[in-house]
Amino acid sequence: MTTTDRVRWGILGTARINDSILDGARGSARAEIVAVASRDAGHAAAYAAQHGISIAHGSYEALLADPSIEAVYISLPNSLHHPWTMAALRAGKHVLCEKPYSRRPADVEEAFDLAEARGLVLAEAFMWRQTPLVSRLVAELPSVGTLQLVRASFSFHLRDEGDIRVRADLDGGSLMDVGCYTVSAARLLAGEEPAEVLGASEVDAAGVDRRFAGILRFPGGVIAQIASGLTTDHRGIDAIGMEGSFRLPDPWHGRPSAIVRGDGQTVELDRSDPYALEIDDLSGAIRDGRAPLLGRADALGQSRTIAALYEAAATGRAVRP
Repeated sequence: MTTTDRVRWGILGTARINDSILDGARGSARAEIVAVASRDAGHAAAYAAQHGISIAHGSYEALLADPSIEAVYISLPNSLHHPWTMAALRAGKHVLCEKPYSRRPADVEEAFDLAEARGLVLAEAFMWRQTPLVSRLVAELPSVGTLQLVRASFSFHLRDEGDIRVRADLDGGSLMDVGCYTVSAARLLAGEEPAEVLGASEVDAAGVDRRFAGILRFPGGVIAQIASGLTTDHRGIDAIGMEGSFRLPDPWHGRPSAIVRGDGQTVELDRSDPYALEIDDLSGAIRDGRAPLLGRADALGQSRTIAALYEAAATGRAVRP
């Protein structure tokens, strides 16, 4: 494949997570990031120079109007994911939007309807799902017998009170920021969508959940316990069945070393760059005319479950997604 076959990408925003996407794209034979946009032209130019990006746009609109850009990666705050995805699709760009796409299922439906109508590729950037460890996780499930319980956690200490992740107007909070990973894991291992959910949260004065815990009950009998937080440091997945169990410490970053079985045996795992895998996946979908790994069904399942968890926590009742 020649460099001219690579998909030409632009980035909306200058968020810190861009560093991971840029690193992943540097070794890609399918993608090249050639443009970045910021609301400030000077900041865009400085960012482009710092990161070796050839084109800097002083507005998001200008990047979307650039005919040389085929696809965009959207790393903006959560509340801006949907409006700028819609703007990008209307401009004829393929879109990889950072997770979580939206806590409102109607947004997901609207975006994928437009993408399909325009013949464009759209995906939610759940990078951890791209890694070989996910295939190995699923392959390990038969070793536990009939799956009974999934426990998934992702929390960290957020010490900057000015961080956008603790702003209610930007759809911040632990469930949206890191709890969405645990929802993804529960749905993946159960192999279906939950029939009902329960939720409990610690909400601050600004209306942001600093801690969130949920229970997801699946039609096939699996029960999942999920937990997220901005005040503790814990992460992992446990799968517990009638004949055994296994644990995967910190699966969310593509850096695990082993699956630890309940009997103490370990299954070694290769490390991989999930960001490189996800940008390659979407670029391949664009060039090859195939579906990306994660499409409408997964994004909608995520959004419906997150919306139901918020409703359950607010009402104290079980909610059907």
